[in-house]
Amino acid sequence: MNSRLVVTFTTLIVFLIAALAVPLGLFYSSHRTNRLLLDRRADATRFAELADQSARDADHSALSAEIERYSELYGAAVRVLGRDRKVLAEAGRMTADTGAATRLALSGRTTEELPAIGPLGPRTVLLAEPAGRDAQLSGVVLLQARTDNARTDVTLVWGALAAGALIALAYSVLAARRLARWILRPVTELDRTTRAIAEGQLDARAHPGNGPSELRRLEERFNAMADAVSGALERQRAFVADASHELRTPLTVLSLRLENLEPHLREEGSAEYEETLAELDRLALLVEDLLALAKVEAGAVTATAQTALAPRLAGWREVYTARGLTLEVAIPAEAEVPEPVARIADIALDNAQKFVPSGGKVEVTLGDGVLRVADDGPGLGEDERAEAQGRFWRSGSHANVPGSGLGLAIAAELARACGAALSLLPACPHGLVVEIRLGSGAQNQSPQ
Repeated sequence: MNSRLVVTFTTLIVFLIAALAVPLGLFYSSHRTNRLLLDRRADATRFAELADQSARDADHSALSAEIERYSELYGAAVRVLGRDRKVLAEAGRMTADTGAATRLALSGRTTEELPAIGPLGPRTVLLAEPAGRDAQLSGVVLLQARTDNARTDVTLVWGALAAGALIALAYSVLAARRLARWILRPVTELDRTTRAIAEGQLDARAHPGNGPSELRRLEERFNAMADAVSGALERQRAFVADASHELRTPLTVLSLRLENLEPHLREEGSAEYEETLAELDRLALLVEDLLALAKVEAGAVTATAQTALAPRLAGWREVYTARGLTLEVAIPAEAEVPEPVARIADIALDNAQKFVPSGGKVEVTLGDGVLRVADDGPGLGEDERAEAQGRFWRSGSHANVPGSGLGLAIAAELARACGAALSLLPACPHGLVVEIRLGSGAQNQSPQ
């Protein structure tokens, strides 16, 4: 947008400068040509009077001497013809075609205009002046004058106009760039702010300053909207966090009371009792996940702390062995990742041990800044992978598997918190790959 505005402004300025400089240059060229015509016509008129006097006196010596001195002084060529077109006197070398000019002078007319003088030419001009009094023509004076001085003057003026136009254009382009930046500064500020908000910096705000008043008002209204949205989100997060925190104690007390009731239950109520405890455990897990999600969204999780990944993954081996699964870890013992990334790995391994059938295999690898948790379970379809990171999402085929549906949502928030990227990819021939692409500088050590 900035470039388009600069190009538009510059184009308009170029047209304006050209509309001023070109007519001025042409006007001066015409003015200098007319001045040359007047000066040389005065000389030709004087020679015509001398020619007429010489014709009356039948003595051309004075005329010849005069045109010789003139030719040597100005480098011009002068030729005097009689009525029969015979040369009566001549000085200098006449190179121009004199036919048309001679006919014009013999008809009693003088040269009224010359070709426009420019830096490149013409190098000479030809003037014709009839000699005689009234209707009695005694001859013709042809004057071929050099245009060096006139062309030099035109060149200097045109050069000055061109230099002035270039200087004006340079300053105009600079002004156009500053004007475009001034106009677009609020737009640039809004773009920076929206990008920061999209990256999770909900406290980012535009800073109204210079720019059109309409765009400054837009910045102010955008800030007001961002304040309202962030306030609503903060209230929502606070509610979820407070509600989850407050529910933990009643749920614990309820669980203990239910366990205390077990000795007093009849045998036919045992099944309902077990189902009630299972639902209570599921509710407690949901509350824990909601509280964890609220903390992540509130920015309570930082990516500065590094943790060794291999020892943390080793704790899952017993869980996998108990379920008849194989866990393969192909990472160096000294590899460290941010704490949120390690938590994402825990979530991925927890999901895998739930959905991979007995006898399956889960492989964890780390290389080139990418942590991968791949399983050979049933996996997810393309549409399911696109929706799996949503809150409370559950696959239709996994409806009976315990869980809150918040695991991958928490993992996605953890990834954003540490500048990583979480992706769900299909495994070959079947299964699911959870890929965490670490941000720059997030990994201290990687496998060789």
